[in-house]
Order: sequence, then C-alpha cells, then structure tokens
Amino acid sequence: MTRGDIIVISAPSGAGKTTICRALLSLVKGIVLSISYTTRERRTGEAGGKDYYYVSDQEFGNMVNCNEFLECANVFGNWYGTSRSVVETIVSGGNDALLEIDVQGGTAVKAAIPEAILIGILPPDREALRKRLFDRARDSRADIERRLDEAWKEIAELQKYDYIVVNNELETAVRQVECIVMAQRSRRERMQSIVDVILSEKGDGWDGSDNG
Repeated sequence: MTRGDIIVISAPSGAGKTTICRALLSLVKGIVLSISYTTRERRTGEAGGKDYYYVSDQEFGNMVNCNEFLECANVFGNWYGTSRSVVETIVSGGNDALLEIDVQGGTAVKAAIPEAILIGILPPDREALRKRLFDRARDSRADIERRLDEAWKEIAELQKYDYIVVNNELETAVRQVECIVMAQRSRRERMQSIVDVILSEKGDGWDGSDNG
C-alpha cells in the first residue's frame, strides 16, 4: 500500500486556516485530520477527540518526556502537540494526514520529515485580518492586537513553506489548496508502486502485436 503524505496547513490567527481545512476534508477523499493535543481550555461547541485532545499540563509534559510528539509548541500560553502515532496510523493506511498547526510546528515537522508538504495561508492585508479577528468576537481587544503583532512574525516565517495561498476569496483559496494536494498525489515517487504493478503485467500485446 502506498503511504499517504503529511500535509501541514498554517496561518496567522484569523486568516481562515480552520475554515479551509474543513472544506478540504469535505471535498477530498483519502485525507484525514490529525487531531492535536492541547492544554488550553475547551471552548463552547468544541468536543474532545474531534477538535482537540484536551489534556492537563502534567499529561502533556509526560507525553513530551516520552517523545510522543512529532512537534509541539507553546502558543499564547497554551501547549499544542501533534502525536507521532496518530500521524503514522493515518499515512500507513494510505491516507494523507492533514496537520492544522502553527508555523512553529510546521517548521519542526519539516525538519523532522523533509518530504512533508507545507502550505501557508495568508490574509490579503493587515486590515482584512484585523476585521476577521474582530468579527469572530472570540478575543479581547488586547488579545487581538497581540495576535496581529504575532501575525506579521508568522507571515515572515511562512516564506519558508512550500506553497503560499492568499485567502482573499474563500472558495478560490480552497480550490487552490485542493489543487496542491491533488498534484502532490501524482508525484512520480508516490505513483511508483502503481507503475511497478503495471510493468509487472507486461505480456503479449504490449508490443502492439495483438492490434488487428
């Protein structure tokens, strides 16, 4: 069985990363979200095992000590981590593992697994990002200003990613990300096992002798 790819999608807070990931999961077969672990509090409407695996600081620390994370990072005072075993289960089953993580985590994944595919999502400009953060009414004004300051640092880091998609119009951005994923699936190295099977079936007729 051909192993799946590891696909990382990162973006500054408010750039539309989660919305794009959800759309991608509904549009593309064979892609599975790798659910992260976090120490942050569960928000209204979130569910454990669906949005995140919610653990205590001590539990998270124990997992770090046991090297259970492919990557982990502290973001705005909370820890987030990607489980090695969760990702391995997905890709070994032939599916693509979708990692919706921050740029720190994405950079760490790339360092550990160079063949991982990194896609950065950008807002069209600072004012669009500010408006989205205020419109979602999730954070205080002070938190929003802090996120905006952090966003420009993250955007600078996203220049290291393999692909950049500007989320100016959501449908277009989703389509671009979908095209990246589908193109990656057609890479020669990923298709090699299928090519080998076809070549192994060579017999009478491949030279055209049976054509009339």
